[in-house]
Amino acid sequence: MAQPVPDTTAQRVTACTACHGKEGRATSDGYFPRIAGKPAGYLYNQLLNFREGRRQYPLMTYMVAHLSDDYLREIAAYFSSLHPPYPAPQPVNASQAVLDRGRMLVTSGDASKQVPACISCHGKSLTGVAPAIPGLIGLPRDYLNAQFGAWKSGARHAAAPDCMGQIATRLTLEDISAASTWLAAQPVPSDAAPLAAASEKLPMECGSVAQAEGGRQ
Repeated sequence: MAQPVPDTTAQRVTACTACHGKEGRATSDGYFPRIAGKPAGYLYNQLLNFREGRRQYPLMTYMVAHLSDDYLREIAAYFSSLHPPYPAPQPVNASQAVLDRGRMLVTSGDASKQVPACISCHGKSLTGVAPAIPGLIGLPRDYLNAQFGAWKSGARHAAAPDCMGQIATRLTLEDISAASTWLAAQPVPSDAAPLAAASEKLPMECGSVAQAEGGRQ
């Protein structure tokens, strides 16, 4: 006889882990990001963005199209609470000049292009900041490149003002490749977790942060 299916959040998000990996830890193909341990506000924002059409991926849109805000919050809170181990960094196949440019963009930014350092928003350890800023460390290079490409082309949007959309337009493809290469090569701290809410003002106004803090769409 068929066994009853448990009515738990873990069971209901099986469709998510089919792509994002067991416990949301990501898979080896490089295009589905880790969602485990990310700030709940960030995950909720992304689910809203897919549902409302600001992000484009048919499978995600189909999955969340008819889900309520409360259900999306439940999914976000579930994956945010999980902290499985990270895989080892990806092998690096880049020149020292590319890695140096990537490190500079991530840690110092580029004032000539009005591009702030990644660490000024995503945290000094690049593990994210609650409630709405995701970690960058531990993400595959292919995924990072794909998301920058989506922002640059206008295929991906966030709540206005879309700070990442603005940054992407100021970076060249070479800049994006350098930053993603350096980020993907960095080891993840064993105690990686989003920092508490930032006490310092962000270098740019970001609608996604306001959306998560105020509960607005």
